[in-house]
Amino acid sequence: MSEETVFALASAAGRAGIAVIRLSGPAAKDALVSLGCAAPLPRKAVRARFVNPLSGELLDDGLLLWFPGPASFTGEDVAELHVHGGRAVVDSILTVLTGLEGLRPAEPGEFTRRAFEHDKMDLTQAEALADLVDADTRAQQKQALRQMGGALKELYDDWRLRLIQALAHLEAVIDFPDEDLPPEIADKVWGEVADLKQEIIRHLDDGGRGERVRDGIHIAIVGPPNAGKSSLLNFLARRDAAIVSDIPGTTRDVIEVHMDLGGYAVTLADTAGLRDAGDAVEDEGIRRARRRAETADLKVAVFDGAVYPAQDAVTATLVDSNTVCVINKADLIENEVQKRAGVSPALFMSVKTGAGVEEFLSVLRERVGEKTDNGSAVPLTRARHRHALNECVEAMTRAKDAALSELAAEDLRMAARALGRITGRVDVEEILDVVFRDFCIGK
Repeated sequence: MSEETVFALASAAGRAGIAVIRLSGPAAKDALVSLGCAAPLPRKAVRARFVNPLSGELLDDGLLLWFPGPASFTGEDVAELHVHGGRAVVDSILTVLTGLEGLRPAEPGEFTRRAFEHDKMDLTQAEALADLVDADTRAQQKQALRQMGGALKELYDDWRLRLIQALAHLEAVIDFPDEDLPPEIADKVWGEVADLKQEIIRHLDDGGRGERVRDGIHIAIVGPPNAGKSSLLNFLARRDAAIVSDIPGTTRDVIEVHMDLGGYAVTLADTAGLRDAGDAVEDEGIRRARRRAETADLKVAVFDGAVYPAQDAVTATLVDSNTVCVINKADLIENEVQKRAGVSPALFMSVKTGAGVEEFLSVLRERVGEKTDNGSAVPLTRARHRHALNECVEAMTRAKDAALSELAAEDLRMAARALGRITGRVDVEEILDVVFRDFCIGK
């Protein structure tokens, strides 16, 4: 266990009804005594009066919980002070703790890092905890909880154990060539390695669904000037995020709105109207619109119903299987025959009257779901994991093609190390700071 005891505000900063101050380390119990309390029975909330040890002044009347190690979040002795959330209360208690011998303020993510170091969780679960704290949508919450429950840990640990077993059999063939070992051992090793490699490749070939849930879906709204792109953005955002005007070229930059669409985090981007003519500023806006359309997870192409069935040729070049086509201002289209005259399958709607909007939202939610639904498979959620898995696959490929069995064994060891780096089994020191640096204080 660490010789240092750390403390921090574990709840959000700012005025609140309740604030939670967490202590972790060997001096946690002594700190409670200094505050005028005694450690209560484990995992039992008790009323406690916290006092300044120098003046005897009452700091607050709250609750105290005690979690002796190793049966605690960090694996160390942990105390939680549940106090009133006024700034004066919190600051006074933190000031007293700062003055106690053997205590210091916690660094960002230090509680979770200590939990990792005491085998309370692996790195994938630590990352999931950070994702859960940052979750804005139900989909992000569900994915983080599943990962925090050990779904990725179990998968990657199983792969690593299978790889180590194959490596052990290969090294037996290398180390004991004169022994009467079954001749099919080598074939079994490479069969297992090939099966495992294909499982990892299928896991990698997920279209980035897990990352999209975690980071959000990016949707670009494209179309000609005055088709109603900004009106659509404002309608979906439920606020005036973009300026709406009859003057062509009003939108000259990318305007982003973050929202929850059907439980998924979505970033909507309104872009400049696509046309061939314009001044230098508008031309730059159009260039940015094209670039955003190229990198978006999904596009919404908005056409002008006022001129329908004519379609804007510039916008039509961006339409592909990754595009939801919308004919806005459908209230200006006179009859059904005119609607059927268009050359592209499209949804008819009017942001002004609301006609067709629900159908459009239903289709958009369905398309977003397709981009994120991973079925029953365990989602791959971070670039760090993807990089390590690619390293693993490359090492397994080299192993099969190696000229010598000794070289093949070394490549399999490298493959196992790559898997171990994801969960923290091996070679983790160089990535610990990367994993924990984005945590907030108190986690």
